[in-house]
Amino acid sequence: MYQISCATIVEGVTADNWEFQLTPHPSINSRLKRFLDIVGSLVGLLILSIVFVPIAIAIIIDSPGPIFFTQERYGLYGRSFCIRKFRSMVSDAEKLKSLVENEADGLIFKNKNDFRVTRVGRFLRSTSLDELPQFWNVLVGEMSLVGTRPPTKDEVCHYNQRHWQRLNVKPGLTGEWQINGRSYVKNFEQVVDLDLQYQKKWHPMYDLLLIVKTFFIIFGRVGAF
Repeated sequence: MYQISCATIVEGVTADNWEFQLTPHPSINSRLKRFLDIVGSLVGLLILSIVFVPIAIAIIIDSPGPIFFTQERYGLYGRSFCIRKFRSMVSDAEKLKSLVENEADGLIFKNKNDFRVTRVGRFLRSTSLDELPQFWNVLVGEMSLVGTRPPTKDEVCHYNQRHWQRLNVKPGLTGEWQINGRSYVKNFEQVVDLDLQYQKKWHPMYDLLLIVKTFFIIFGRVGAF
């Protein structure tokens, strides 16, 4: 059992102080899941090495600025780690966020016509190419191929006890939320429901099923913006 304190996991958290117990999920110690993660991440990093140069050139030509977008996220049991994506927005996107209306409900941010997204960025998002650098997070064990969406500090700071349950497994590149229409599910409580549903259904073969479904969605360019 792991004892979680909201006030001590995330520095500067604004939520009330509370504690609860987390029972380790069986996926955490699954050697087969870890084997799939290692093999899948190596394949993903190989693809990244092939497409890196053309993607980097396209990003710079379309919108001057860094190639990568770097952000702190929170994973298993609230542990922080750094993710990198190919930049899909203008370089000063964070400063402009207040000008964009949030079309989602709760602790997620979505806007279908976000003006900060570049032309190349829309293509990268629709094909999920922007997330290729996260295969490194999978390789080092911070993420998994399949899991929950890794939240930001702004989100975690407002979690209640139910929300924290979604961090009982490693965050993933794909998962229930992604294959069930990540652009159409715009209510955070629904996202939590899907994450908890994944935890109940989890099995190595279920991970493989979700990975296969993810490929169909990516090649069909469905549910991403």
